[in-house]
Amino acid sequence: MESVGNRIDFWNDKNVFITGCTGFLGSYLAKELVNSGANVTGLVRDRIPRSNLYDGEEYKKINFVYGVLEDEALLERAFGEYEIDTVFHVGAQAIVGVANRNPLATFETNVRGTWNVLEAARRSPLIKRVIVASSDKAYGDQEVLPYHEDMPLKGRHPYDVSKSCADLISQAYHKTYGLPVCITRCGNLFGGGDLNFNRIIPQTIRSVLKNEPPVIRSDGTFIRDYFYVEDAVKAYMLLAEKMEELNLQGEAFNFSNEIQLTVLDLVNMILHLMESDLKPVILNQGTNEIRHQYLSAQKAREVLNWAPAYTIEQGLKKTIEWYRNFFKE
Repeated sequence: MESVGNRIDFWNDKNVFITGCTGFLGSYLAKELVNSGANVTGLVRDRIPRSNLYDGEEYKKINFVYGVLEDEALLERAFGEYEIDTVFHVGAQAIVGVANRNPLATFETNVRGTWNVLEAARRSPLIKRVIVASSDKAYGDQEVLPYHEDMPLKGRHPYDVSKSCADLISQAYHKTYGLPVCITRCGNLFGGGDLNFNRIIPQTIRSVLKNEPPVIRSDGTFIRDYFYVEDAVKAYMLLAEKMEELNLQGEAFNFSNEIQLTVLDLVNMILHLMESDLKPVILNQGTNEIRHQYLSAQKAREVLNWAPAYTIEQGLKKTIEWYRNFFKE
């Protein structure tokens, strides 16, 4: 991989716009870009005082634009006024259960929100690169695993469909208008700062810290791809850096540490790392979810010379430490 020195040179004085900048991934990305010398402008929908974004001093250097992805005129104004050249579209309704309960709001945010970002970018002459966060869920249920980038996108449930749509719309904006877009497809991100406690990793850590048995909604055998958030940030930035140089516009990249874990294995790993003798409670209630999902990151390894910096264990140790401190406060 490129040295950190090159990376900092690349981002120096770039005008970067991040959707979802108080969210889980967005907060890490915003801080890393500030520290790499970028001028960061972030779209903020809700004020979230305990967002990881405010852990540290970086937020004091960020321009905040208050509004929603559903407001195309606002996005276009912000891209123009802040002379944006790089967009990271990572804002989304990201919870599968919420999408099942409230599909229309999820489609508004994830589908309309994406075409609004792309349309505002198309109408903004200074835009040089747009990174759109898709997901491993965009592939839907495939016969053959692992997923690779040239498989068809065929989500079947509301969240998965919202990601398939956003992904296809991004490809259309490149193919039809030549918009410089790249698409990222990652597995389940984890790390400190994820405040959605219905996700298995923060939920399990919180349970153990409260000395309560962790709960698994499914039967525990679902296989997923778990990917540490700091690795995701580096991957997103590397892709943006290499887009022009390697002529990657319009392409999608999977990012994954390529380790398959069942939910039960994951929970047991957390229990082991936290030196807990609690036993998980298995509810066996998972519905509208795909049983097995994991990604091949061969393309990212070969084309971008990318590799994750953290093992699952290293990522989980950092994550556990973050929540220990968070709940102490």
